[in-house]
Amino acid sequence: MSYVEAASAPLRKTGHIRLHGPEAFAGMRRAGQLAAQALDLVHEMVGIGVSTEAIDKVVFDFAMDSGALPATLMYRGYRHSSCTSINHVVCHGIPNEKPLREGDIVNVDVTLIVDGWHGDSSRMFAIGEIPRRAERLIDVTYESMMRGIRAIKPGGHIGDIGAAIQEFVEPFHMSVVRDFCGHGVGQLFHDEPNVVHVGRRGEGPEMLPGMIFTVEPMINLGRPHVKVLSDGWTAVTRDRSLSAQFEHAIGVTETGVEIFTLSPKGYHKPVFGTPL
Repeated sequence: MSYVEAASAPLRKTGHIRLHGPEAFAGMRRAGQLAAQALDLVHEMVGIGVSTEAIDKVVFDFAMDSGALPATLMYRGYRHSSCTSINHVVCHGIPNEKPLREGDIVNVDVTLIVDGWHGDSSRMFAIGEIPRRAERLIDVTYESMMRGIRAIKPGGHIGDIGAAIQEFVEPFHMSVVRDFCGHGVGQLFHDEPNVVHVGRRGEGPEMLPGMIFTVEPMINLGRPHVKVLSDGWTAVTRDRSLSAQFEHAIGVTETGVEIFTLSPKGYHKPVFGTPL
């Protein structure tokens, strides 16, 4: 894998890893914070009886009021401003009018375009009282993402991220989804590198200052296998086990890592506080 200065690269996927400068980091901070604020609004309104369609409308209205565009809206024909993945849905769940029920868990994935930059983030939400195993899954998933992020540093390798996630998750007898991965992000929605959430330390592209990508592990209570439904979007666990995901957009700095999508209200952390 080769690298290219982002400022001199064409605005399309080229197979190279882009290295971004200070202006790009500033743009990603703005976009990341707006995505985080949208998820904060979801945090404050989600609950029993609320539909994922209503959640999607909140995201759309917030984006319009903020001068941003939802990146998923009409992306490859997708007609919504967010993805809402409930219970055994792994990712890319489509919002609808069905109300959420007590015991559900739901991931809301939002990407907002601000001045050309893509702020990409997702969080899990618990609906009412949820089963203990669901709490545990959410806590493990969040901690696995953070361990992956803590593995990011200049001179390290992309495989270090996946190794940190996999080594943490599997002793809990949970599994890491292989079919979907993190990705480069910036002025493109999806770019190089692919960030697989399993791996071996020291393998994969070297991490260099200026790289910008997402870390977004999807963790299943059962086996890692998934299938995509006939709608072409919704991915579900093959064994119908619960699945959870968290996502941050990050930048590699000279000394470590910067997270662009932290909640200004601290809502990005799970609320259960389960000792791990």
